[in-house]
Amino acid sequence: MINLVPIMLEKVGIIVIVAFLLSQMKSFRQIVQYQNNPNEKLILIMLFGGFGILSNYTGIVIHPDTIERAAWLAELEADNALANTRVMGTVIGGLLGGPLVGLGAGLIAGIHRYSLGGFTAFSCSLSTILAGMISGYLGYKRKKQGKKIDTPFAVFVGMFLEAVQMLIILLTAKPFEQAWNVVELIAFPMILVNGFGMMLFLFIIQFIKRDEERTRASQTNRAFLIADQTLPFFRQGLNIHSCTEIAEIILKLTDSDAVAITDDKLVLAHVGKASDHHIPGGKPETDLTRRVLEGGKISIARSKREIACLHDECPLEAAIVLPLKVKGKTVGTLKMYYASQEKLDQVEQQLAEGLANLFSTQLELAQAEKQAELLKDAEIKALQAQVHPHFLFNSINTISALCRTDVNKARKLLLELSSFFRGNLQGARQMLIPLEKELENVKAYIALEQSRFPNKFMIDFSVEPNLETVLLPPFTLQPLVENAIHYGFPRSKKEGHISVQIKTVDGQLQIMVSDDGQGVPKEKIELLGKQVVKSKKGNGTALFNISERLNGIYSGQASMQIKSQAGDGTTIMISIPLDEKGVFEKNAESLYCG
Repeated sequence: MINLVPIMLEKVGIIVIVAFLLSQMKSFRQIVQYQNNPNEKLILIMLFGGFGILSNYTGIVIHPDTIERAAWLAELEADNALANTRVMGTVIGGLLGGPLVGLGAGLIAGIHRYSLGGFTAFSCSLSTILAGMISGYLGYKRKKQGKKIDTPFAVFVGMFLEAVQMLIILLTAKPFEQAWNVVELIAFPMILVNGFGMMLFLFIIQFIKRDEERTRASQTNRAFLIADQTLPFFRQGLNIHSCTEIAEIILKLTDSDAVAITDDKLVLAHVGKASDHHIPGGKPETDLTRRVLEGGKISIARSKREIACLHDECPLEAAIVLPLKVKGKTVGTLKMYYASQEKLDQVEQQLAEGLANLFSTQLELAQAEKQAELLKDAEIKALQAQVHPHFLFNSINTISALCRTDVNKARKLLLELSSFFRGNLQGARQMLIPLEKELENVKAYIALEQSRFPNKFMIDFSVEPNLETVLLPPFTLQPLVENAIHYGFPRSKKEGHISVQIKTVDGQLQIMVSDDGQGVPKEKIELLGKQVVKSKKGNGTALFNISERLNGIYSGQASMQIKSQAGDGTTIMISIPLDEKGVFEKNAESLYCG
């Protein structure tokens, strides 16, 4: 029995070496990491089924009275059995890929084992299929519970299912006495060594995933660094000077060999290789760029023919062309070229896609700033178009810091920041928006503020059902929440509480924002909402502009009430008419262009 252990370890070594070599292939790493579509599932089935077949061929033949170390097994005699690591590959496949992969790999390895013969052929084949099904189900359940397939769990499952295989041999293999002798000889070595092999195999898989996480973290840091350095130039809009500077920064901080930027009519910049014939100032010549401008979708070329450059000596062999969008409209393209097809891998593609999204947001912000300048004399529009630079920079600084400590949280906050400023841009061109859009903007703002001041306040929402599509002026709720956060608890050491209630009362949409903060001095209560009130933190236009917009849109049928007492918090309640005779319903269709 003990003599079988080193021989089994040798066989495990073969499988682990093959797995390690495969782990160095990008395609294998991507399939193990993602495995989302049916084709990837099929590849996993073939892969782990192949591990089972390899284990069968390199197994140890158990004769009635001897053990044979066959170099490559092709067939077993009727009274022979086989000791191998077949279950290891099947179980790993099931745990990683789920029931379908486990069953498929089990069928491949099991049927092949049956074809080799021996008096345990049926028992081993059946146990292999069951091992794939059970491990697939256990892996699926564990992932559904939000738990990882860690090493102790995988080793336990592998050893347990190997023990089940021994039991199946005892129950089904004939004659029983011979089956007992075989199990007595191979049970302990196979259970122990397969468990050890599971551990090594999972270490390889975990290494792949950790390496992917490190790559993503590095990619995120690069994206933020590029975004930070290009932001001043995107504020200038798309022109030859700004785009040349942006392209130089991208070329320096990515693996691309050339970078080009166009607007919807002209090539504005091209830096790097092929600059001798890719010259700024002309119209985009390739079909690749024109397709992106017309369709607004990413386009990838992996050959010179697909790039379709008119210059015969062009050194560029691969490219990714991404749309730059403002308010959903394609206003230009970002093009990243590579002198080798291999350089345009999935990591580089994801980085390029992320940069395009960031740049589109930066262009929208630049447009918003211009819009704010043009509308600075229109008080209501200025409120709608405002973008708080300090809030933006503080949020970016917070996200940048999180990139080094919590990449997933940084990504979520970046999406919240994008959502918040997208809401600002939409509000700048619409008089009314659905309540659900206003709530999305508020919650994005809150997420960013809580990331900066995690223990400063807590907030709860109570929204009456079926009010999602009710229309109201943009920036009606968000400034109230912002005021509660910044003026309610400026220096408080205890956590403040903010409550937002939205409901219908007597044909009115009622919005109430309350806080338990420091309150407002009595002498200022009468002035709030009726005129600009000077304060240390600003000029106090938010409440005044909300009041002015409500009066202008609803012809005096809307109202805003403010109740506060120093040291006892503040409550602001806004009421908007909902009845069919009110201006709200009459103007809704003409004012909202969603």
